[in-house]
Amino acid sequence: MKIFQSFWLTTLLITLTSCPAVRAQTSRWSEQKANEWYARQPWLVGSNYIPKSAINELEMWQEATFDPGEIDKELGWAEGLGMNTMRVFLHDLLWQQDAADFRRRIDEFLTIAARHHIRPLFVLFDSCWDPEPHLGPQHPPIPGVHNSGWVQSPGREALADPGQYPRLKAYVQGVVGAFATDDRILGWDIWNEPGSDTTGSYPKTEMKIANKIARVTALLPQAFEWAREMNPTQPLTSGVYEVDISREESAQDELERIQLRESDIITFHNYSWPESFKDEIAWLRRLRRPVICTEFMARSVGSTFDTILPIAKQENVGAINWGFVAGKTQTYYPWESWQHPYILSDPPLWFHELLHPDGTPYRRAEVDLIRQLTRKR
Repeated sequence: MKIFQSFWLTTLLITLTSCPAVRAQTSRWSEQKANEWYARQPWLVGSNYIPKSAINELEMWQEATFDPGEIDKELGWAEGLGMNTMRVFLHDLLWQQDAADFRRRIDEFLTIAARHHIRPLFVLFDSCWDPEPHLGPQHPPIPGVHNSGWVQSPGREALADPGQYPRLKAYVQGVVGAFATDDRILGWDIWNEPGSDTTGSYPKTEMKIANKIARVTALLPQAFEWAREMNPTQPLTSGVYEVDISREESAQDELERIQLRESDIITFHNYSWPESFKDEIAWLRRLRRPVICTEFMARSVGSTFDTILPIAKQENVGAINWGFVAGKTQTYYPWESWQHPYILSDPPLWFHELLHPDGTPYRRAEVDLIRQLTRKR
C-alpha cells in the first residue's frame, strides 16, 4: 500500500507541476493587469484578524460562536487607526457543514467590514498548527501557549484521502464563485504557508500525514486552478515565507516555485530584521508584480512596527501584521511558549498583537505611528 501511495503521489506531482496543459489552465494575471490593479489600491495596511472571542477560524465562523457585534467593534478600532484591509482565514469544514449559512455569515462579515472601509484578504487553506480540526465546540486555550487552538485546512484526514478532494474543490469554487465579483473583497490567499510542518507542536498527529509536503505540492496548483475557474475579479496569491534570497527563483523549492508562478500578486511573510525585510522586497520585485507582506511583526525577534512599517510605506508595499486584539489565540506569547509556557508570568515583551482586549494600545507609540503613516489623525 505504501509503495502504491508513493507512486500515486509522485505521478500526480509530476503531472500537476510539469504538464504544459495544466499550466495553461491556471494562467495568472499579466504583469500589466496586476500592476494596474495595485495602482488603484490605497497603501494597504492591516492585521491578520480574528476576534478576541475565537481561538481559531472555526470558532470565529460557526453559527454558535459567530459574533457580529464583537467584529463590528474591533473593526471599528481598526478603522480608527487607518487600516483598510484584514487577512481573514476561512475553513473547508464550514462549507461542508452548511454552505448556505457559511456564505451568509461571510456576506455579513463583508457588510460589517465595508462599513469600516476594510476589504479583507480571505485565506482558503492553511498548513499550520493542529492537523485534526473538528466542528463543534473548540477546546479552551492552553494556558501560556501561543496559538494553542489554531487548526489546519484541510485537516490530516482530508489531505490524506484523494476521495475528499472533490469536496475541497466544491469549497473553493463555492466560496470564490459566490463572491467572485464582490468589490468588498481585496483578494484570495489560496494557501497559507503550504510547506509548514508542525511536528514540534503536534508530533503524534502531524507525523500521521504520510508525504504531507508532496500531497500539498500536488494540491496547491489545483487549488489555484479551482479558484481561477470561477473568474474572480480579485487577485489570487499564496505567500512565500523563509525564502532564501541568495538563490535564483529557479533554485527555490517546488512549493515556492508554484507560489511565485501562480500568484497574480506576490505576497510574503517576514518576521526578521528590517534589513532582511528590505532585501526580500528587492528580491521579489524582480518578478515585476505588486508586492504585499501578509505577515510581519514579532517584537522579540526583530520585526516591529517602528522598523518595518516605514520601509513598507516608502517601498509602497502593503503591510499586514500578525495579530490585532489580544484574545483566545494568545499570540502575544512567543512561538517558544510551546516549549516553555508562560504560566506564572507574562513574557517581558508581547510577541504579536496590537491592542489589549478593551481596545487600548499595547504600546501607544505603535498606534500613533500607524495613524501617522496612514494619515489617520
